[in-house]
Amino acid sequence: MNTRQRPRRPRRLIRTTAAAGALGLGALGLAACGSDSGSDDGTVRVAASFYPMEFLVQQIGGDHVSVDNLTKPGIEPHDLELSPKQTGELSKADMIVYLKGLQPAVDEAVGQSGVKNIAEAGSFTTLEKHGTDVHGEDDHGDGDDHDDHGDHDDHGGGDAHEGHDHGDGSAEDPHIWLDPVRYAQVAKGVGKTLEKADPDHKAAYRKNTAKLVKRLETLNDDFKSGLAGKKSDTFVTTHAAFGYLAERYGLHEEAVNGIDPESEPSAARMKALHKVTEEDGVDTVFFEDNASDKTARTLAKDLRLKTAVLSPLESVKDPASEDYFSLMRQNLTALQTALGAK
Repeated sequence: MNTRQRPRRPRRLIRTTAAAGALGLGALGLAACGSDSGSDDGTVRVAASFYPMEFLVQQIGGDHVSVDNLTKPGIEPHDLELSPKQTGELSKADMIVYLKGLQPAVDEAVGQSGVKNIAEAGSFTTLEKHGTDVHGEDDHGDGDDHDDHGDHDDHGGGDAHEGHDHGDGSAEDPHIWLDPVRYAQVAKGVGKTLEKADPDHKAAYRKNTAKLVKRLETLNDDFKSGLAGKKSDTFVTTHAAFGYLAERYGLHEEAVNGIDPESEPSAARMKALHKVTEEDGVDTVFFEDNASDKTARTLAKDLRLKTAVLSPLESVKDPASEDYFSLMRQNLTALQTALGAK
């Protein structure tokens, strides 16, 4: 089995993020005082690395868990840094849910935490290498991925998907939550880990996991039917976050930047994008709501294209008014419009 090669990222210290995260992790520490297991209110204390992991815990754990998201709303997850104090406080959690390779600071902190109940999202599904150019196939079925990943600690995406190493600058793609099928696999793994952490509420966790998986199956069906009548399959984004989504629904993602959102496109890459947009009839350039739209607008202006938002769901600005499902459906609507399926 191959060892997963993690992309190396430029690391920028975001002190506002660390300060905000300290408040949440400090709460974990306070909750642990005077108690060997569980918080003062009897809930399971869970630390989630960023929004997609937090959402799973909330949906599956319900009232039986208290969740702290290490990456606060509106913050770029790739940039997260943790102070030594925060790393120490993480050990007070009853359970940690994270995605290895996305946030190096979290990977290091988890390794030092000593927490027994850890759900690493990548161990419940398969990860692939993606570059700036990802081609999906129209008949890509749900049977390609398996539901029995929960017992494995490591997955070499190259063995299971050798035909999917695309584009220049390929790197292991962590954006598994943008594929509802893979996200459902992760949900099952998180549910099983919660059962181990809190066996008294095992029945509730199983029920909530099944309900969440059903909603994700419906979302998958809606994407398949919603994009079935598309006139084009090529979409252009600023960040190569949508490779799994493209493969799942037979689309063709062309990204300005690679897996790393901080990378800069070369002149050759911009020239290639000009050619692709003309040959494939692309009329929209997508940018992210949590990142700069400068490159997208420059490309759109040069080629007289429209711009629109496609959310990578790495963080949510207003959790009270939007969530994973509402944002994914907004993504579906945006793709339908850009690809002529609506």
